[in-house]
Amino acid sequence: MGRLDNKIAIVTGGSSGIGEATVRKFVAEGAKVIIADIQAEKAEALARELGSVSAAIAVDVCVEADIRNMIEAAQQNFGGLDILFNNAGFGGVSGDIADTDMGEPYDRTVDAMLKGVIMGMKHAAPIMKAQKSGAIISTASVAGLQAGYGPHVYSAVKAAVVNLTRSVSQELGQHNVRVNAVCPGGTATPIFAGQLALRGNVDYAAAVKPLLAMMQPIPRAGEPQDIANAVCFLASDEASFINGQALVVDGGLTTGDWTHPDAGTGALDALAQAMGIESFDSIDAVYHARD
Repeated sequence: MGRLDNKIAIVTGGSSGIGEATVRKFVAEGAKVIIADIQAEKAEALARELGSVSAAIAVDVCVEADIRNMIEAAQQNFGGLDILFNNAGFGGVSGDIADTDMGEPYDRTVDAMLKGVIMGMKHAAPIMKAQKSGAIISTASVAGLQAGYGPHVYSAVKAAVVNLTRSVSQELGQHNVRVNAVCPGGTATPIFAGQLALRGNVDYAAAVKPLLAMMQPIPRAGEPQDIANAVCFLASDEASFINGQALVVDGGLTTGDWTHPDAGTGALDALAQAMGIESFDSIDAVYHARD
C-alpha cells in the first residue's frame, strides 16, 4: 500500500518547483490532490497529466475567498481533506533595511507567505478537528532559523511561519491534527533563478545547481524531490508522533561555518552575481518564481 492511500491533499504553489514535486510524490503514494496555484494554466496541465487523482484550481493565497474555495474544492472533488501543504511563495521584497519598500511589494510578500499560511490553517482546521485527524505542513526556510540565508522580510516571514507552526500545533494536537514545517536549504527551484524563471526555454535548475552545490557540505544542490520526500513523511502516518517541528532539509548548510574550497564567502550573493541577475530585488521579477 502507498503511504498516503485514501488521503486527500491540497498543495499550494503546486504547479512548479517543490510544489510540483510534492504533488507527484503524493499521487505516487496513493493520495488524491488539489493543485492550487496562481499559475492556473500550469496547474491545469499538471492535473491533466496526472488524471482523475488530481484537480487544479486557480488560487491566490493572499485572498481569503480563494483559500476558502480551495478547501471546498477538496471536499467537492474528493470528499474531504486530510493533508494541507502551505507551500506557495517567492523571493519577495528585499534590499537594505533602509530601502525596504513598504507598499505593495511588502504587502504581497507578507500576505503570500504568512497571511496565506494562516488562512490555510484557519480553513483546514475545522474539518480536521471534526474528523479527529489531519496533517498541516508549511514551507518555511533555513532563512527563518538563522540570519544570512535570505532577504530581511523573507527571513522574518519564514521565522514567523516556524513559530506559527509551533503555536498552532499546541491547539490542534489535542484533536490528533499535526502541524509541522519544512525548512529547505539551497534547493534548485525557480526562486533562485530570479528573472530567468520568467523567460521561456530556460533550464533554471541546470543554471543554479553548480552554484548551490557549493553552499553546504553535501556536494550537490538540493532538489525539489528532497523536500517532497520530507513533506510526504510528515504527512504520513509514519510521523504520527511528530508535531510542532521545523524539519531542516539543507545538506548540512546550517551546521555551522563552512566554505567550499572553490568558493568565497556570501554564497547567495555569489549566486546572484554569477548568474548576472538581481534575484531578490524586484517583486515583479520573482513573483511567479514559486517555492
